[in-house]
Amino acid sequence: MSSANPSSRIQNLSFATDGGLGTRARIGLIVLKTDQTIEHELAQLLRGKGVALYHSRIPNAMEVTPDTLRQMEHDLPLAASLLPKQFGFDAIGYACTSGATMIGEDRVDQIIQNVHPGTKTTNPITACKAALAALGLRQIALVTPYAPSVTLGMQANLQAAGFETGAVASFNQSDDFTVARISSQSILEAVLSIGSHSDCDGVFVSCTSLRTVAMINKAERQLGKPVVSSNQALAWHLMRLSGHNDTPTTAGQLFAKHVAPQD
Repeated sequence: MSSANPSSRIQNLSFATDGGLGTRARIGLIVLKTDQTIEHELAQLLRGKGVALYHSRIPNAMEVTPDTLRQMEHDLPLAASLLPKQFGFDAIGYACTSGATMIGEDRVDQIIQNVHPGTKTTNPITACKAALAALGLRQIALVTPYAPSVTLGMQANLQAAGFETGAVASFNQSDDFTVARISSQSILEAVLSIGSHSDCDGVFVSCTSLRTVAMINKAERQLGKPVVSSNQALAWHLMRLSGHNDTPTTAGQLFAKHVAPQD
């Protein structure tokens, strides 16, 4: 019987290393456990060559209420830490519009930056405000899927930032599973209805679970007004914060704006 070490029979291979994926931008995304939509839509919007998108999931309740949304503050540090610092992220997004509204945008940024110092951060409500400012919109119609307690909190947040929201409509759902199953056609019809009000110059559709990307161009053509959604705004803001001006043609007027206003 041979006494030779079996590992000595394995040929050692030479190799070279390169920059890996994400040579233009490495983007981190903290996704709700219950979200069925955002990963699919951001993959469509951020599929440019040299852009890598990495996800972490955060625990959350299926029922969307102010209290369940605020609960995510406790789990956010761990969710952020599951995005390895060694990846060298250009930007990280917390992908919950209502969660960032209830926890507080500054608090969300602080938690993520405690784990990833120096990394640019955003979330859908911050991205929405940057998008509306870039588009020059001040009077907007607001569409949400939420129960009134959450919708009113978001309306107050936008109004405090200087955006008038005289027209507000909601699917009035607190079950996040149901929200993800609302059809794009239903969302389009809601946008066209609420966006037709004369006292608005654009529409914001809130919630990362809503399937909005497929209908944005059609809605803008029919309304003659810009339409901004949580996922679209977040994708745009993440890319602009990463220093890139990618312009997907399926994502409405927003991506023609190359500079995101700085906080």
